[in-house]
Amino acid sequence: MSQTSMFHLAGKTAVVTGGGGVLGGAIAMGLASAGAQVAIADVAPDAAARKCDEIRAQGGTAKPYELDVFQRESIIRACDAIYADFGGVHILVNCVGGNMKAATTSPEQTFFDIPADALRKVIDLNLIGGVIVPSQVFCARMKDNPDGASIINISSMNAIRPLTRIPGYSAAKAAVSNFTQWLAVHLAQEYSTKLRVNAIAPGFFLTDQNRYLLTDEKTGELTARGKTIIQHTPLGEFGKPEDLIGTAIWLASDASRFVTGIVVPVDGGFSAFSGV
Repeated sequence: MSQTSMFHLAGKTAVVTGGGGVLGGAIAMGLASAGAQVAIADVAPDAAARKCDEIRAQGGTAKPYELDVFQRESIIRACDAIYADFGGVHILVNCVGGNMKAATTSPEQTFFDIPADALRKVIDLNLIGGVIVPSQVFCARMKDNPDGASIINISSMNAIRPLTRIPGYSAAKAAVSNFTQWLAVHLAQEYSTKLRVNAIAPGFFLTDQNRYLLTDEKTGELTARGKTIIQHTPLGEFGKPEDLIGTAIWLASDASRFVTGIVVPVDGGFSAFSGV
């Protein structure tokens, strides 16, 4: 195997949950560019279909599927349909996640007033429904792959250094990192040493979920929080969705054959900077 061919994903099928979104869509495009056939599973079928159209326009293979991580039966239906269409799955990217205003502290809502239901929803979205249940459903079949499989979870900088105002999201992402390590050991010890589980921890990328915290909705200028983040990011900018592609291809491919149970920061140096 050549040094470059080990990154190729030809002949492999990748499932990207949340692939209709900004970050998941970029990862899906990247995996397709490396040769994988991509199943984009998203709660918004139109968004998944549009991303598939983009991939096919660039010569890739992709098909959309509806998947609601809050409903186990929806995940099972999507898994069944993907296996029926592609015959197997070799890569699973759990890219569903996000925060909500109701679980965030603000001048109008103190920590003591955050509704428990809002916290539960954020934890369910990012951890239970977003990562654990899809891993259960898909890995129950992927564990029998003779050549193994790669599972990639999306954690966050908040898992490493929790930020102010977003207690539920930070706690959920810390749990995603911990679960990534647990599942990596469990699958390797109980089923196959060719099953690998890793995570990517993006730094600060502007998305629909965090834009209200980082930019002023009226002017588009950075908020005080957004400016502080840039000041603490040595590379001096927010990440672009395509900045995740190289790490995702590496973790999905044979190039990371001996890598499991790690969380890779893609954060412009944020996690390395002490502030002084």
